[in-house]
Amino acid sequence: MKASISYRIAAVLLLLFAVGHTLGFRQSDPTWGADALLGSMRSIHFDVQGFSRTYWDLFEAAGFSVGVFYLFAAILAWQLAGLPAATLAFMRGTAWAFALCFAAITVVSWKYLFMLPIAFSIVITLCLTAAAWFSAKQVSMPPLRQ
Repeated sequence: MKASISYRIAAVLLLLFAVGHTLGFRQSDPTWGADALLGSMRSIHFDVQGFSRTYWDLFEAAGFSVGVFYLFAAILAWQLAGLPAATLAFMRGTAWAFALCFAAITVVSWKYLFMLPIAFSIVITLCLTAAAWFSAKQVSMPPLRQ
């Protein structure tokens, strides 16, 4: 398998993850009994550095920030897929950092979230790890001259 295929798969999954997260993170089910909590999150105001905010504002900011990050990650994965093998080989550090970032997201998802984000995180981590592995293997690097 080529690194580009793994990056393309990761990019599509990341785009789906971004859309799903952005559209779904504010949803709640009345059977959860969260109406009182959500109401208080929306109604309690406090001043922070000259701005009047609520806990709901902070929750939305965090949720939208994650959606933006997933969108950026999708674009990055798509761009990495289009790079020549020799360029990817020189970008090993970036490729492995990208994979490790999503491994950390997988751990956070496993600890705090539920099956859908856990599954997306695992598959994206596997794709990015495979891409990092394949990108280093695709080109045999000539030895450095001294």
